[in-house]
Amino acid sequence: MRTKRAVVDIENLETWTKYRKKLCDSCLANCCRMPVEATVEDLIRMGVVDAFAAEEPLKRLANQLKKAGVIEHYNPSRAVFTLARRANLDCIYLDEQRRRCTIYEMRPEICRKHPQVGPKPGYCPYEQK
Repeated sequence: MRTKRAVVDIENLETWTKYRKKLCDSCLANCCRMPVEATVEDLIRMGVVDAFAAEEPLKRLANQLKKAGVIEHYNPSRAVFTLARRANLDCIYLDEQRRRCTIYEMRPEICRKHPQVGPKPGYCPYEQK
């Protein structure tokens, strides 16, 4: 007999699970389907741009990153870039097979702080593999 899997809707915080250590080991990485905001400093750490390129006007840099498929949006009032996602909403840096971040050591600050910071601090959109 098969157990029924919980349905997780990343938009519905009521479906999220209280975070605990080791939860990520068996997760489908739904958090990596949410929009990821990155700063210029994040982009430099990620190796997307170098410090020299980051000195040019951010709007121009944003246009270059959009053309390259790295970002999908730039918010000039906050100087924040939203990383691109695939058609299925996965972050472009998420390994589709392993469901793990391919730039984990260089990931943006918001990813480093999740789930302590986010739409529902202390909770995550956990879904078992």
